[in-house]
Formats: sequence, C-alpha cells, structure tokens
Amino acid sequence: MEALPYSHVDLTMRALAAQAEGFGRAAIGGLHGPIYHVTTLNDDGPGSLRAGCRKKEPIWIVFDISGTIHLSSFLNVSSFKTIDGRGRRIKLTNKGLKLKECEHVIICNLEFEGATGPDGDAIQIKPKSKHIWIDRCSLRDYHDGLIDITRESTDITISRCYFGQHDKTILIGADPTHVDDRCIRVTIHHCFFYGTRQRHPRVRFAKVHLYNNYTRNWGIYAVCASVESQIYSQCNIYEAGEKKTVFKYLTEKAADKEEASSGCIKSEGDVFLGELKQA
Repeated sequence: MEALPYSHVDLTMRALAAQAEGFGRAAIGGLHGPIYHVTTLNDDGPGSLRAGCRKKEPIWIVFDISGTIHLSSFLNVSSFKTIDGRGRRIKLTNKGLKLKECEHVIICNLEFEGATGPDGDAIQIKPKSKHIWIDRCSLRDYHDGLIDITRESTDITISRCYFGQHDKTILIGADPTHVDDRCIRVTIHHCFFYGTRQRHPRVRFAKVHLYNNYTRNWGIYAVCASVESQIYSQCNIYEAGEKKTVFKYLTEKAADKEEASSGCIKSEGDVFLGELKQA
C-alpha cells in the first residue's frame, strides 16, 4: 500500500524534527533533549506547558492529557523546544505564545482560539528569532494578529495550518521604520484560510514563498505587498465569494530611503476563482 504524503514525519515521535520545507527547514526543536510530559491543564506549576517552555535546555514537550489551557499571560517559549500536540487535542485560549530571541522551535498540532487585551497575538515571533516551524495548527478569533513575524525574525515555515474567523491574519515585517526586517524569510504552504478578512499575509521588506495554499472567502484582500517585499505566489487557490481584491500593493517609505515604494508579487500556477480584482 502506498504511504500517504507526509506520513513519514509521524513514523516515530522525533521524526518530525528537521522535516520542515522551505525557509524553516533547519528547525530541529528539542530533538536532542529529553521528553517532558504535560500532565496538567493548569496555566503554570509542575507538569504545566509553561513550566516546560521556560526550561533552558532542549526539551521535547508532549501531552498526556487533552483539553483547554487558559493562559493568564503570554507563554514565552525558549530555544530548542518542540511543543508536540500530536495524538491529543490541546487548545490555548486568552493569550498566545511568544517566541522572543529564540531559535529552533517547532509547534505542532495545537489550537489557538479566543484572546483578549492589546497585543493579543496567537503566536508572536519577535525579535531576532530564527529556525521556527509552525505545523498543523488551528488559529482563530484573537484580539490582534494570529501570527506576527517581525523585528529581524527569519527562516520560518508555516505549514498545514487552518486560519479562520479573524481580521488581521499574518503580518510579516513590523513597519517601514524597521529596515533590518529585510533579512526576514518565510515559507507558507498547504494552509487553509477561510473567512478571514486580510493579511494572508501582509508583507514588508521580507522574502516570502507561498505555495499550495487555499484562501477562500476573504473580506478585503488576500495578499498584500508593501515596502520592498518580494512574494512568490505559486500554485495557490484564491476563491472569492464576491468581487474582492486578490493582490494588493501598498506604497510606504522605508526609513532609510528618500522615495516610497511598494513590494512585488510573482504569481505562477495560481488558480483564481470567483469575482476577483487587483489593487
């Protein structure tokens, strides 16, 4: 019997490490560390997810239980961590994950739903984090963004994720003053965006490869290229429920330039369905 695509990453638990495609392909997470078992849904304390994420050494985090973890504050994830939700159903609510100045982090098979308060992102990657892989997660209904990648964070892959019921979905590149975001490289593939309004993603400065994604029934635009961004949109499906903008170009002035500019989008093999327009 022929194996299903992608099944090799689940043959053994740690086979997941270094199986990312694209710019985040070097991410190994907690491959070389011991297994840490989450045994409670409490926000903190022994056996909690937060306690595992704050450990300084490499850790491969697994869950012995399913359920909802209500976070009272951002959960900081340190370097060389795998948060492996495969085989369980784990939902994070109220706050999200913060990847700050860390490297080699893998986040797999988690649900993010419902956050309150300012700066309420589901996953916030900044500053200067690298080698990150977010795989098979479900994200919806947060106060701010679902995933923000800014402040010189780079070599990141987002794959096989579901994004829904949200406004500002993915932001890559902070604002025109952060010119060092020119180093950012992100791959987004095999993701499903449904009923989200905008930012699939919105990009400043960065190099982004989008492939095999399905973006459906968005509200404002699908993909936005702003100051100096370079986006390669390859073999994606864009299906609008009504006349909507697919590719939007916004002109902004980088802090170290005299003239404003937008970004560029190269579309190759994309499929466009419904009533679409360009901006």
